[in-house]
Amino acid sequence: MISSGAARLAADDRLYPERPILAVSVAVFRDGQVLVGRRAREPMIGRFTLPGGVVELGETLAEAVARELFEEVGVEAEIVAFNRHVEPIFRDGDRIRTHFVIASFVARWTRGEARVSEEMDALRWIDPLASATLPTTPGLAEILKSAQRIERELA
Repeated sequence: MISSGAARLAADDRLYPERPILAVSVAVFRDGQVLVGRRAREPMIGRFTLPGGVVELGETLAEAVARELFEEVGVEAEIVAFNRHVEPIFRDGDRIRTHFVIASFVARWTRGEARVSEEMDALRWIDPLASATLPTTPGLAEILKSAQRIERELA
């Protein structure tokens, strides 16, 4: 695992990266609702999104999901399926400001009460369709629609 000091340095390396950065996100369902959080940091500060973050060296995607979910919001969940990947790329003129490849998963809540953190300053359990009423990261509505379909099929 990366030390907290190294993790802070790594966060700085996310701007104008030399290559795409691998990350994970997870749509956690509980009683038909999905957990979303408002980003407390850039990029996309103030927008609602799914819990997640950068995969650390030596970590599987499933391990990264579990770690990020617990670190960011204090929740544990069982992954039930892979949802899809997303590739947010933001440009600054002719330079790439950020480029992430995010593996997004579907999970079911197992324990823990959602709590805010340095990463997420507000949390909500919402109907997946309600994301259209919130300021969100790009493509969140489509990700949640797909995640909801998968979660229902596996119920």
